[in-house]
Amino acid sequence: MNRLVLLLTLALFACAPITAPPGLTPSMPILRGETLLLRDGLQVLVRRWTPVTTENNGDPKTIIIALHGMGDYANAFSMPGAEWAKRGILTIAYDQRGFGRAPHPGLWAGAETMRNDLRDAVAAVKNAYPDAPVFVLGESMGGAVTLTALEQPLDVKGVILLAPAVWSRGDMPFHYRVALFLAARLMPGLMLSNGAASRIVTIVPSDNIEMLQALGRDPLVQRRTRSDVLFGLTNLMDEARTTPARLPAAPPLLVVYGARDQIIPARPTEAVIAALGGRATVKKYDTGYHMLLRDLSRAAPTYDIAEWVLGTATKAAP
Repeated sequence: MNRLVLLLTLALFACAPITAPPGLTPSMPILRGETLLLRDGLQVLVRRWTPVTTENNGDPKTIIIALHGMGDYANAFSMPGAEWAKRGILTIAYDQRGFGRAPHPGLWAGAETMRNDLRDAVAAVKNAYPDAPVFVLGESMGGAVTLTALEQPLDVKGVILLAPAVWSRGDMPFHYRVALFLAARLMPGLMLSNGAASRIVTIVPSDNIEMLQALGRDPLVQRRTRSDVLFGLTNLMDEARTTPARLPAAPPLLVVYGARDQIIPARPTEAVIAALGGRATVKKYDTGYHMLLRDLSRAAPTYDIAEWVLGTATKAAP
C-alpha cells in the first residue's frame, strides 16, 4: 500500500501542468497598427473599432481596452465595438496569450503574465493616445484578469467587469474540485470537448443562436480545452473571488451581469458585488445571459456601458 501511495504521489507531481513559454526579447510595450508588442517581446494581434468622429486633437472621445473570455479572441467585441464607435469610443481588443491568433494557442500563460499583458496594453495605448481617457473592460475570464490586476495601481479612468469569472473552488461542488485537480496533475494534456459536456448538461451561454452557430464555425474559437488550462483558469477565479477584500483604492468600477447567466453562478457574482460595496456601480439585466453584449437583448447593456464610460470620462478626478 505504501508503495502504491508513493507511485501515485510521484505521478501527481511528475505530470505538472504546462505553461506557455514567454517571449525572449525584452521590449517596451508598443501599439503599432494591428499589433501589440508586449514587454517580453511577444507580439499579439489586436482589433480596433475606430470612431468616424474624433475630438479636436484627432483622438477619440475615449478608449476601451477589451479583454475576451475563455476560448474566445478579440473578435468577441465586434458587435459592441461597432456600436461604441458611433459614439466616438475607440475599442481596442487583443488576443490574450494562448487564444485566437496569439502565440502558443491552447496553452495557459499564467495569471500574472496575463495581468502584466494588460498593464502593457494600457501603457501602449496611453502612449499612442496621450489625451484620450482609457478604460478597461474584461469579459468573463478577461474580467477575472482585470479584477485581480486592480490589486496593483492600474492607470485608467475606469473599469468594466462584464460577467466576471469569479466561480472559485469554494463555490464548486467537492467532486468538481477533486476531478479538476486529478485531471490537471495526471492528464494535463487531456482535451475536454464542449460538445461532449453538452450531452451531459445543457448550458446556454446566450439566446443568440445565430451568433453561437457562427462561433461554432470560427476556427479561431477554441472548442476543446486542456485540463491544465481549466486548472489555471480556476486558480485565477479563486484569486478574483477574494480580490475585493484586498483591493486598495481603485478607479471607478462598473459591474455588468445577466440574471440568466448559466456559466458563472449568481451566488459568487453577487458575493463579489457585495464585497465591492459602494465602490462599484452595478447593472443587472433580467433577460441577459453570459454573453451579454452578443445576446438578442444586447442593445441595453451596450448602451448603458457607453453612457457610463462617456459620463465617467468627463468627471474630474476626486
